Amino acid sequence: MSLYFLLGTLTNEGQTMVHGNHNLLVEATGRISVPGAKILGRYAVLGRYDFIMMIEADDNETVARLSLEVGVRTGMHIETLPAIAMGFLTDPSIDSPSGQSTPVQLDAPSAPGSNDP
Repeated sequence: MSLYFLLGTLTNEGQTMVHGNHNLLVEATGRISVPGAKILGRYAVLGRYDFIMMIEADDNETVARLSLEVGVRTGMHIETLPAIAMGFLTDPSIDSPSGQSTPVQLDAPSAPGSNDP
């Protein structure tokens, strides 16, 4: 399973819905069942987004179905971010979820004035 973060911002309709039922988000997301997807955590946050959810899902299509359900039931605009473990990006011994080792080399930028190309 892959990890995803759903970043939610309440629409005007969503704000009205939450104002009428302060438990709406917990109740609505607790009733959502999408085969191949599991909600690991739900958090209210300050800043650009109102809520963040951590999701495990089989694939992009599955998390897209979950995202649609969350948006419809809660009046939120959802932005979905697939998460990649940091170790996978830097350690060639860690296999990708597909079973193929495809490491990415992350080089630090050269300091200004250095002779490195």
